[in-house]
Amino acid sequence: MKDARPLRDITWNELQEMDAGRKGPLFNRHDRPYHCLIAQQFSREMLDRLGDLATAVRRIAKSKAGSRFLAGLLDHKRAMIYFSQPSSRTFLSFYAACQILGIKPSEVRDAATSSEMKGESPEDTVRTFSSYFDLLIMRTPKQGFAEKMAWLLSNTDRPVPIINAGSGKDQHPTQALLDIYTLQRSFERAGGIDGKTVVFVGDLARGRTVRSLSCLLTNYRDVRQCFVTDPRLQVPDDVLEQLKAKGVEYEVSDDFAAAVPRADAIYMTRIQDEWDKTPGESGHLDISRYSLTAKHLAQLKMTAVLMHPLPRRGEIEVAIDRDPRAIYWRQVRNGMWIRVALIATVFNVDAQILEYYKLNHA
Repeated sequence: MKDARPLRDITWNELQEMDAGRKGPLFNRHDRPYHCLIAQQFSREMLDRLGDLATAVRRIAKSKAGSRFLAGLLDHKRAMIYFSQPSSRTFLSFYAACQILGIKPSEVRDAATSSEMKGESPEDTVRTFSSYFDLLIMRTPKQGFAEKMAWLLSNTDRPVPIINAGSGKDQHPTQALLDIYTLQRSFERAGGIDGKTVVFVGDLARGRTVRSLSCLLTNYRDVRQCFVTDPRLQVPDDVLEQLKAKGVEYEVSDDFAAAVPRADAIYMTRIQDEWDKTPGESGHLDISRYSLTAKHLAQLKMTAVLMHPLPRRGEIEVAIDRDPRAIYWRQVRNGMWIRVALIATVFNVDAQILEYYKLNHA
């Protein structure tokens, strides 16, 4: 049941006791994201709006006049990109997205360069950032930290929106948004995402991109989800329980070869050994059975797509990059556009973008 109270009227203990489905809408305002923290806050309508907006932005940005228009929308805003966990694609994607909208980005990419080295708590560090910036984009190995800071800042006299760019092993909502946008565009002429079969492969136990995308896919009708990997890397029970609760058809398997011909989309992932409890413990896992090779292409539908959140480490043969069904490099660029759309929506300039698009590109 949706809680009608604003986030500032809910205690931290109350928020922690809520399941993701209940807390998700609390991070929105007027059915649009204010904070972007978990996949559960997005409805089908919101996903469709963000996808349409991202497409409008990418077309507007093709001209000099359009780029100037976009760059003037939020040139009075500043963003802190605070990444205490390593990243290249996500960091640069957000950096470029800010620039497209005229936002002035600053960065901290190593806690060793902040006052945390002097003993300051991470909470106080982020609170300090909120004094200088209008948007905080956070990537952290600490599970639930972005959510905690969103709640904390919502209970101050200067609330600042927070975008979760990866939080521990739990969620990576903007990666899931770009994955959905990629699927929207890929299946635009094939009835959309509804009715498709999505096969997840690799480290499903620790892959936060899988967790977030699996959740967003529940917004679509009759989407079948298939989780294929070594049993030791299989998707957690809480993800499956969420699918059961929503009546989503799913399959858990270790037979990759059997899944390939049925797939409309294959979502490959790497071993997430940065989450090993002891260094090197994932090294003994042989995942060669769950790697995509050129021999699989003959079994794959001609209309199917091959995806990967990247970086890859041998899960997909490089030779496959030339196949038109391999769209993971398109995913990378789509990430920039959907993040522009998200930030524009957070700051309520989406209507201006769509009006400009209507006047100049319709």
